[in-house]
Amino acid sequence: MGIEKLMSKAIVTVQMDDTLKHIKKLFDHTGFHHLLVVESNELVGVISDRDLLKSLSPNLGTASETAKDLAVLNKRVHQIMSRKLVTLTSEASVYDAIDVFNQYKISCIPIVDQSKKAVGILSWRDIMLALKRKNQ
Repeated sequence: MGIEKLMSKAIVTVQMDDTLKHIKKLFDHTGFHHLLVVESNELVGVISDRDLLKSLSPNLGTASETAKDLAVLNKRVHQIMSRKLVTLTSEASVYDAIDVFNQYKISCIPIVDQSKKAVGILSWRDIMLALKRKNQ
């Protein structure tokens, strides 16, 4: 089974200089867990909701919030994104993806074309859902 049938083609891309405030809004309103960071249409990084949560103060949005807590929202994507990309092409097999998930301990795999343009994203949940559907 190829990953082209499993990957999500609905991706959200952001720029390296986008603020964490913008990223937080995207995560809050889209339901996505990973955003792909692009520069000149080339994939250069990934930012997860967990990356964002690690960067934000737990006091944000509470009565204890300080100016310092709010200032973190002005940080840029390139300051917290993952730059160590592990990608696959849409021709890869599910077994290739499983090997990548096990080897690199990542939660998503950006799917790229030959020019490193993002064309989709695959999570381990996508594989689990496909296995469940296949066995029903």
